[in-house]
Amino acid sequence: MPDLRVLALNCTLKPSPAASSTELISRQVLDLFEADGATTELVRVVDHDIKPGVEADMGDGDEWPSIRAKVMAADVLLFATPTWMGHPSSVAQRALERLDAELSETDDAGRPILAGKVAAVAVVGNEDGAHAIIADVQQALVDVGFSVASQASTYWNGEAMGKTDYKDLDATPDAVATTNATVARHSAHLARVLRDAPYPPPEN
Repeated sequence: MPDLRVLALNCTLKPSPAASSTELISRQVLDLFEADGATTELVRVVDHDIKPGVEADMGDGDEWPSIRAKVMAADVLLFATPTWMGHPSSVAQRALERLDAELSETDDAGRPILAGKVAAVAVVGNEDGAHAIIADVQQALVDVGFSVASQASTYWNGEAMGKTDYKDLDATPDAVATTNATVARHSAHLARVLRDAPYPPPEN
């Protein structure tokens, strides 16, 4: 039985089955987790009706609760977004806003419900902005309870004002491949550490 479960949220703006650079880098990282024995799943968020809001369930056909259940079942969340106008996609922002609902949720020991889970970030785009996006997304994920391992982010920036996408490259650049491997290795390690040695509960 696999010892870790990894969920990737692909926050591309492109509905399936359109080719997605964000999906490509997500699957590359997921393949590395699988090589380490994990079981993985990828969700293309834009394919689902995710209502705006900051509650776990916004009702009226909201499909976030099914995605939330996958987040809760996972040990590691890979949060992947393209760069648009120097920022994460609107889909990524909505997913983060929905995760805000977990701020008030705790486990049976009184710990934040996401405190035992690990998050990593992947960003692609043919414009600048990846470093700022990683900083913003990691801060948001840490705020709601996730832990982040050392060097747990990967990205590819194309030429500024260019038209080449990550999925158009003939091969994955060595630097990206190496960084992808670090993300998977470090995140899996931290997830196992937290599973075996959880954060202490609050003092009564």
